[in-house]
Amino acid sequence: MNLIVAGIITVAATAASIVVILLIRRRAPDGGFFNDGDRAAGVFGVLATGFALLLGFVVFLAFTKYDESRAGAETEALVVVQQFETAQLMPEAVRPALSGALTCYGRSIVGIEWPQMRAGETGSQINAWGFEMFRVLQKAEPASATEESAFDAWLGQSSARQEARRDRLHAADGIVPSPVWLVLFVTAMLVIVYTFFFADSGERAVVQALLAGAVTAIVVLTLFVLSVLNRPYQPGVGGLEPAAMERSMEIIGQARAALSLTEPLPCDELGRPL
Repeated sequence: MNLIVAGIITVAATAASIVVILLIRRRAPDGGFFNDGDRAAGVFGVLATGFALLLGFVVFLAFTKYDESRAGAETEALVVVQQFETAQLMPEAVRPALSGALTCYGRSIVGIEWPQMRAGETGSQINAWGFEMFRVLQKAEPASATEESAFDAWLGQSSARQEARRDRLHAADGIVPSPVWLVLFVTAMLVIVYTFFFADSGERAVVQALLAGAVTAIVVLTLFVLSVLNRPYQPGVGGLEPAAMERSMEIIGQARAALSLTEPLPCDELGRPL
């Protein structure tokens, strides 16, 4: 989320509400439009409480999915490093191909899939390097106990990586359904509009401005928070970055140098096949 844009929208909406209630206040009777202020306040309390409960419930669900996406990305990055280590114990015939495809898999997440997720695309298509690793694995013929153990470990790590990938991709195209957004916006407008009917020419202008401005500001800001949680990968403050996978790629690069793995990789820096 762009903090400058969010701040401008919040200030503009708050200022507009203050202007509206001050204009209404000029024509409002002394004591306000409501004959029974307690009853009107009770209705406003029900309306505001309903909005707060709905918003709180949606924010909780959105934060849960946001956290799952973050955890999925970190788990996927960790498993990629673990699989690289396991690949060094696989049969020598498939070891270089598995190591190269796994490295390209990590690069493609940072260079290709993450920009897609920022754009709101699900990226649900099969990762080409994941399929390449499966194809190479079919040619593996473990001959020793170490290779058999590594083969079994690779299969388990592949399942863990795929589950983490699923968690990462789940929130790419948004978490909150459109009907829920519609209900939230309508309810928010009802709360703000209802506030205008508390305009009272007998009250001081600053009190009336504070009444409308505070309600509008809190409503707009909470909706902005929800928008950040709804799309975890959007650029700006609060957006998730591929830092975990970038660290994994650095670790793998250092490991390749330490192990003197000089085989050329089958991809460029962004993970695109050569």
